[in-house]
Amino acid sequence: MHENELSKEIIGLAIKVHRSLGPGLLESAYEECLYYELEKAGLIVEKQKPMPLIYDEVKLDVGYRMDLLVEDKVVIEIKSVEALNNIHLAQVLTYLKLSRCKLGLLINFNVVLLKDGIKRVVNNL
Repeated sequence: MHENELSKEIIGLAIKVHRSLGPGLLESAYEECLYYELEKAGLIVEKQKPMPLIYDEVKLDVGYRMDLLVEDKVVIEIKSVEALNNIHLAQVLTYLKLSRCKLGLLINFNVVLLKDGIKRVVNNL
């Protein structure tokens, strides 16, 4: 599946989770439920995937972890905050660069309508 097709599938499942749970829970609850739905849909998903940092040709394990990585193509960063801000966007861009993925979804579940909490982030490799 192409990144755009995957993102449609992911967003649809995220909306399903949000409709079921509503806003106000911890990020970990939304992550677990979305992970479950993505796996149930037959997608390959990695949860809390470690992201090493390569600096000056040295691999450093500094504890970065992507919330979800779908089909080795789409990075998902889950938030449950009052509002998304630039640091959240920067975090997704960093994960995209480190993973060499083209597309990321920044999803804030702490909103009334989930469509208002979704940001597509593109890495122009």
